Amino acid sequence: MESAERQNIFNTWFLWHFYETPKFLFSVWKNFIRFGSNYFSIPLLLKTFFSPWRRYRWLYPKGFDIVEFFNTLVSNTFSRILGSICRAVLITFGVIFQIFIFIAGIVVILFWLFIPLIVIAGLFFVNYDF
Repeated sequence: MESAERQNIFNTWFLWHFYETPKFLFSVWKNFIRFGSNYFSIPLLLKTFFSPWRRYRWLYPKGFDIVEFFNTLVSNTFSRILGSICRAVLITFGVIFQIFIFIAGIVVILFWLFIPLIVIAGLFFVNYDF
């Protein structure tokens, strides 16, 4: 605490504004990216991309019944196609969300870093004519 008392207010503000808060913003940004990855389960959806939808599977007949065999084949194929379509939609939403979070994080951090310049520019370019 004594070292903080010895520093002047400008040095303390400079350290807080350009070191501590950007470090905090990066950790928040990282947490949002992890949240999006976990919420949409993108790695798991990619691993199970061609799995049947909701694990709906039909068992093939024991004997030789060609009609039942093709009926089961078509049903299982349709279940896998439906699962792939649903997973593709979820992966697309997840990637769009991740891109949005990535861009929003960059904008927030850059805005935070440029706030002092914006304030100074505002003081110089303000029009006092009423």
